[in-house]
Amino acid sequence: MAEGTPQTQPPSLDEVRARIDAIDADLLRLVVERAALAKDVAAAKAAAGDNGKFGLRPGRETALLKKLLAGPRNGARPGLIVRIWRELIGDSLATQGPFHIAVWGGRDPGRAVDVARLRFGAAPALRQVARPEDAIAEARQLGGVAVCALTPDSAWWGRLLAEPKLRVFAALPCLAAWGPLSALAVAEVEVEPTGADNTFWVTDAPQAAKAIEEALSRDGVAATLMVEAGGLKLFLLAGYYQASDPRLARAPGKLSGVIGAAPGPLDV
Repeated sequence: MAEGTPQTQPPSLDEVRARIDAIDADLLRLVVERAALAKDVAAAKAAAGDNGKFGLRPGRETALLKKLLAGPRNGARPGLIVRIWRELIGDSLATQGPFHIAVWGGRDPGRAVDVARLRFGAAPALRQVARPEDAIAEARQLGGVAVCALTPDSAWWGRLLAEPKLRVFAALPCLAAWGPLSALAVAEVEVEPTGADNTFWVTDAPQAAKAIEEALSRDGVAATLMVEAGGLKLFLLAGYYQASDPRLARAPGKLSGVIGAAPGPLDV
């Protein structure tokens, strides 16, 4: 440092704490104001004739989170931003109408509950169920979401081929920093492309997974086997695919189909 240049003194601990207290007060005021708007949203939807419909909009949520993560964050990690806004969104949905979650965790029920809470927050009622069928039954109800683990013990996802109203809309967890993909969320919601999606496709093709992946690749589809059970295979397709895509119609298997799509991890 040049001679004679005054040194900048760091703020005292008391000054830092005072600033934190002031920010906390501002945050509380804004959180309360935002939470109160949930009732206005519900009233506006009722006036528009949308009363009685599940308010979950996964595409809109993803767009919001991507916008927040794209802005300047300095020391705020993606996990902090996502956790805060997931809680705000989940609380708002629970205020607007029915919102409940059924979780089937397979071999690791605790992990399934953890990723469900990370995705939907603490507001919605959550219960663990003994069978994936019980979770799917919950998703058929207004405001219901099923969170089911991906395990080699169950081909629960194959049953969605016979459930045209239910769609996979989220892959959990939503951040790579929180661990590998371990569960899928299902509900009666509209699934829209977000710009960085993965599609979930089921087939009963008897060929080895590698042979199916190669067949899809020759048709321009990048596929990765996720899990195999009960004579069915679940593949992750890179990108957003419509159920009617001719490339999937040409793919191996007599019984096959798209069961939904979800954004990829938000922090990659």
